[in-house]
Amino acid sequence: MFENFSINESLNKIGTKLGSWLDSIILNLPNFLLAILVFLVFIFIAKYVGNLINRLLRRKVKQASIREMSVKVLKAIIILVGFFIALGLLNLDKVLTSVLAGAGVVGLAIGLALQGTLNNTFSGVILSFLPQLQIGDWVETNGFAGEVKEINLRNIVIKQSDNNYVIIPNGKIVEEPFKNFSRTLRSRVMLNCGVAYNSNLEFVQDLTKKTIANSFPQKGNEEVEFMYEEFGDSSINFVVRFWTDVTKNRDILIAKNKAVIEIKKAFDANDINIPFPIRTIDFTNKLSIQKPEKES
Repeated sequence: MFENFSINESLNKIGTKLGSWLDSIILNLPNFLLAILVFLVFIFIAKYVGNLINRLLRRKVKQASIREMSVKVLKAIIILVGFFIALGLLNLDKVLTSVLAGAGVVGLAIGLALQGTLNNTFSGVILSFLPQLQIGDWVETNGFAGEVKEINLRNIVIKQSDNNYVIIPNGKIVEEPFKNFSRTLRSRVMLNCGVAYNSNLEFVQDLTKKTIANSFPQKGNEEVEFMYEEFGDSSINFVVRFWTDVTKNRDILIAKNKAVIEIKKAFDANDINIPFPIRTIDFTNKLSIQKPEKES
């Protein structure tokens, strides 16, 4: 009889509990439906905003991986906001607090574990929006020079002049200075040379400037500059500076090659000597290499 009473009491408690749950569900059904509706609305908003941002980023960011990652992060943030609002409508404040606390702890742990990776990721996002560095530019950075072929969320890929590829982490690009040849259409090229000590220095100066100006037309305020630098061991050395079209390092080499040829032709036509170091070997050694004769 005692066992029957315990079973009946347990069944009554279960029935009472289920009844209270049913009443709670009925009372909170409007809030539940409203929470679902709000969450679905935020999903729709995330999709619409993602498509809009993707179209806007196409004008600024050439790299598809950067655009896709940015859109996904934005959509995830909007959906999370909708999720938290839905939890608030269901009066699940404690659950919301627990979720935020757990997310904070997990985020901190992931951030510490992936510190270098996250640094490169955020640096990649920064680089994708910088006008100073774009795909196709010729840059020098971290001891390497080449054409930028790719900018992704971890690194940039540079193709060097020897046709080899160099992968540099984005963090290195952001933290270290880099030189971009493609940001300016015109650059100044400097060429060093020397003439013999018996040369007419004023004539050499005028001839060199005229030769370079004819080969490389100067624009606007640009001009050919000529300066003697020093009395060298076998020549009086000078530097000539001029402007030309440069968008990569190869353009500088081409300009120097042409300038050397034209200057050499002009100097040869006017009997101007470009001396080179001469080594004189003295054989006047007075020491005898013959062995002295032995006395008999």
